[in-house]
Parts: sequence; C-alpha cells; structure tokens
Amino acid sequence: MKPRKNKISVGKKKRLGKNVQLGVFSGRKIKSMTLSIGDSPNIRSGSVIYLGSRIGKNLETGHNAVIREENSIGDGFSLWTNSIVDYGCKIGDNVKIHCNCYVAQFTTIEDDVFMAPGVTVANDLHPGSPDFRDCMKGPTIKKGAQIGCNVTLLPGVTIGEHSLIGAGSVVTKDIPAYSLAYGNPARVAKKITDMKCSIKKNFPYEHLKKHG
Repeated sequence: MKPRKNKISVGKKKRLGKNVQLGVFSGRKIKSMTLSIGDSPNIRSGSVIYLGSRIGKNLETGHNAVIREENSIGDGFSLWTNSIVDYGCKIGDNVKIHCNCYVAQFTTIEDDVFMAPGVTVANDLHPGSPDFRDCMKGPTIKKGAQIGCNVTLLPGVTIGEHSLIGAGSVVTKDIPAYSLAYGNPARVAKKITDMKCSIKKNFPYEHLKKHG
C-alpha cells in the first residue's frame, strides 16, 4: 500500500511567524491528510496546526497556539497564546478563544462565541474506564454565548444562545438561552437582559430582549 500524500493549502495574504508548523502528522489514523486554511491568516510564532483540518479565512493565532486534526472551523477564528483546540471539533464563524484555554475533543462551538482566559472544556464522562472513548463528548456552546475567566465546562453540557457564564464557574448541567449563570455548580441567577452594570447602572444586554 502506498502512503497517502499530505496536502497543505493556505490562501492569499498569509502572515506566518517564526517556528510556525503547518501540516503536522497526527499519531491517530485520520481520513484526510489535507490541511486547508483560507485567505488572510495571521499565524504567530510557535503555533502548530495539524493535517486533517479545514479552517476558513481570517484565522488569527497568538503564540504557541495548537489546532489538532479533524477540526472544521469557520471564518474569523481567533485562538490566542498557549490555547489548544483538540481534534474532532466543530467551530463556527467569528469565534474568539483567549489565552490558556483548552477545548477538548468533540466539542461544538457555534458562531460568535467568546471564551475568556483559562477556560477548560472536558469531554470524558468516566476517565480511566476501559470503554471511556465510547462516551466522549464535549459541550455544545450555542451562538453568541460568553464564557468567563477560568470556567470549567463538563462533558456533554449545552450552553444556550447568548448566555453568560460567570468567572470561575463549573458548569455541570445545561444552561438555558439568554441566562446569566455562575457558581460551583453553576446555577441560573437571572435572564441576561436583566443584568445591570455596576458602573454605568445601565442594562448592557438590553439589546437581546427582542430575542430572549
């Protein structure tokens, strides 16, 4: 059997920093050996992107960011310094993941999601079990959700559209759309449209009332 050929395709107007590695081989057997990145990527020094992923235009990384294999990623994706997207994830358009975040395998992130520094995503319901891989599933983070600093999202939970998860929370159950939730375990405190700013004394998410 002939070895499969790898293919790296990067669009126009690319900016690549020093020691960037594109098309790294996975230790897993994967279906596609192609890495496709759209136009105008800005990939900063030390970043590593594996074969087998498809990434849209306007990709931007910080330093030492890692994107593993078999990921489907939309346009306008930002992955900042020392953050990792593990394999088999689905990520929409205009998603921003800040520094020191970990996104576990088989996570779904919809459009316009933001993750603050230090977010950790889990996907293993029963680690150490002989059949742990059979049940691996990351969270589903719906459109426009905002995840605060140092939040932990446990396997399989759903974060509803335009919800806000407060810093340091541990999310063990689904969070409804348009909710403000925080704590360990995270509980819904109020609708996000009822959240009042302590500085301006206004309602910063009032524009979502027509939807939520």
